[in-house]
Amino acid sequence: MERALALAAEAGDHGDVPVGAVVTDAAGVILGEGRNLREATGDPTAHAEVVALRAAAASIGSWNLTECTLVVTLEPCLMCAGALLQARVSRLVFGAWDDKAGAAGSMYDVVRDRRLPYRAEVIGGVREDEASVLLRAFFDPRR
Repeated sequence: MERALALAAEAGDHGDVPVGAVVTDAAGVILGEGRNLREATGDPTAHAEVVALRAAAASIGSWNLTECTLVVTLEPCLMCAGALLQARVSRLVFGAWDDKAGAAGSMYDVVRDRRLPYRAEVIGGVREDEASVLLRAFFDPRR
């Protein structure tokens, strides 16, 4: 989570919503990382999670990230929840809950939906205060 928080801060410094993500293997080695790049790239899919998943897949030469963990500073949205399931990520660890668009337990629970063919373990609220501070510092002046 330490690296994800640093990436989130970088995103905020560059005008993107401060969200950072890393994908680790079973031993905790970072395979890919990302930060929100929507504003920087104009790409609506350039969420931190998607950027990190793409980097991890490129790193191992496969889309299949079974036994990997996605660590992200904010609860994933529907798109990112779907992406991590499509990549077969085994575990999701996130910081702040997203009561407006979260898809891993707050608004929706796509990541653990028993109707889907694949589910992931979810651990939320890890270093939530630190992730929330970054988000508030970004959004408060814009409101």
